[in-house]
Amino acid sequence: MKKYLLGFLIIGSIVSLWSFFMYAGCGQPKAHNTVVQGKAVYHCPMHPTYTSDKPGDCPICGMKLVKSEENSSEKTSEIAAETKKERKLLYYRNPMNPQATSPVFMKDSMGMDYIPVYEEESPTASGGGSTVAISPERQQMIGIKTGQVKVMNLTKVVRASGKIAYDPELVVTQEEFIQVLKAEDQTNDLANATRNKLRLLGMSEEQITALEKSRLAETSLYLPGQGENVWAYISVYEYEIAMIKAGDPVELEVAAYPGEKFFGKVTSIYPVLDPATRTNQVRVAVPNPSNKLKPEMYVNAMIKETLGSKLAVAESAVLDTGLRKIVYLVKEDNIFESREVNLGQKAGDYYEVLSGLKAGNVVVTSGNFLVDSESKLKAPSQGN
Repeated sequence: MKKYLLGFLIIGSIVSLWSFFMYAGCGQPKAHNTVVQGKAVYHCPMHPTYTSDKPGDCPICGMKLVKSEENSSEKTSEIAAETKKERKLLYYRNPMNPQATSPVFMKDSMGMDYIPVYEEESPTASGGGSTVAISPERQQMIGIKTGQVKVMNLTKVVRASGKIAYDPELVVTQEEFIQVLKAEDQTNDLANATRNKLRLLGMSEEQITALEKSRLAETSLYLPGQGENVWAYISVYEYEIAMIKAGDPVELEVAAYPGEKFFGKVTSIYPVLDPATRTNQVRVAVPNPSNKLKPEMYVNAMIKETLGSKLAVAESAVLDTGLRKIVYLVKEDNIFESREVNLGQKAGDYYEVLSGLKAGNVVVTSGNFLVDSESKLKAPSQGN
């Protein structure tokens, strides 16, 4: 028994001595990525919180480490402190394609980790307009290119798919409507009910009025006669339907006749949105003099809509975080300022600018996601 007691006393003494030396500083473990004051600091462009006192590759994504412009140990401590803060995670984004985001951590097709984006990193949460200074040498290294925001004549191309109409139901309803009009003993209520059915089947008021005058159903909807016009039903997405109107010219292609184009005009727009595909059905009247277009043939349609003279910014300048869209303005003395923008329609390689920019502003059009990464890296040392 005395031997066991003596053993416990010896072990207790060793533990006490070890604790004393640890708190006195002897053998205190070093923090990960601590950099000795006075030495150069290298960081990963994709993972700014990882630093090293020597060049090499990032152990997370494999990218080359770059030398920081500020190499004091105070900066490293501030970055570490910032990392430890409790922050609300908003989402993860692809480091090489900021427009690709995910609510959960994942890897891209190349095996690179998606980067977490926190609440205080967004322009709205931090008050907006955060800035970062980048030397000309570093701008050249990360491939920064710029472009000017200017007023342009924008033309949006709406592309949609569809088919040549085969619609016996509509023809039958047209014939019912004609019979109601001819029968003197029928009430106006029945005529109105049939008129509403025609509207729900996609006919416009102008077309119904024309049918009321001609008293001829459009049999071309299921069996086109020689040289008769045919209808094409094309599906236009909800976010583009507001631009489409009756009379718009439409260019169509069909698989049966490669390289040949057919031209028609929008006659009406279906009044009810398809809840499954979020599309509106647009009806197009297409001349068919050679009877090449057959019912149920699939078509690809293109409608060009002129937006007019609009303030525009290059698509490549816009960083879409999923919650907001930002660009980086080029200021004097190599300063880059983040700016949240409100955008309208996308036309080709440009976005219509509704607010946030003005003509003459110079913005980053290439390398902007690296500027964004640089801004996050320098935020702790700049007090943002």
